Amino acid sequence: MLLEINKINLPPGQRVLLTDVNWKEFEAILEDLCEHRGARIAYDNGTLEIRKPLTEQETGKVLISNFIEILLEELDLEFCPLGSTTFKNQVMAQGIEPDNCFYIKHEAAVRGKDRLDLTVDPPPDLALEIDVTSCTHTTIYQGLGVPELWQFDKGTLKISLLQEDGTYQEGDRSQIFRNFPLTEVIPQYLNQAKTEGRNKTMKAFRAWVREFLRKL
Repeated sequence: MLLEINKINLPPGQRVLLTDVNWKEFEAILEDLCEHRGARIAYDNGTLEIRKPLTEQETGKVLISNFIEILLEELDLEFCPLGSTTFKNQVMAQGIEPDNCFYIKHEAAVRGKDRLDLTVDPPPDLALEIDVTSCTHTTIYQGLGVPELWQFDKGTLKISLLQEDGTYQEGDRSQIFRNFPLTEVIPQYLNQAKTEGRNKTMKAFRAWVREFLRKL
């Protein structure tokens, strides 16, 4: 199987699906793919997806991550962004690489760690997926216990919150940024960045956050 993985050359926006992949093979594939980290993986009970993001996915990931960081900075919340870190749990037979993720409430628990093990470490508090070409693997995030999942697709931001029964429920507000109407505002600022540029947009977004907090 490793020989086949070495031969895979995915163009942006494409994916390959492998079935009947056991955990040992999954671990070996992850190691084999370490030199090709332009790809993202998702593993769920023997089924492995390898996909290559489009340029617009990468742009959206960076901009939305910047918005999240500005919110956290203005709220004076310590955080740790871990990008497309591979999160996996052998007991659950699941693994995922989000487009980005953030430790916020549990930042201190993972501070300074080079490797994370979700059998003992907490999952990230927020995961972000920019989903242009393939389905988002909601069940994997549920299984790993990620409290909040943001999905941005076709101009729409969807926020899903983990419930006590272990399933997601879509909400109109983030649990981390409770009062902010982010599903409305973030798509607006993403569109603004397309015409006015990144720096001007970030300054405008920060000013909006500060004004919003002032009015609370």
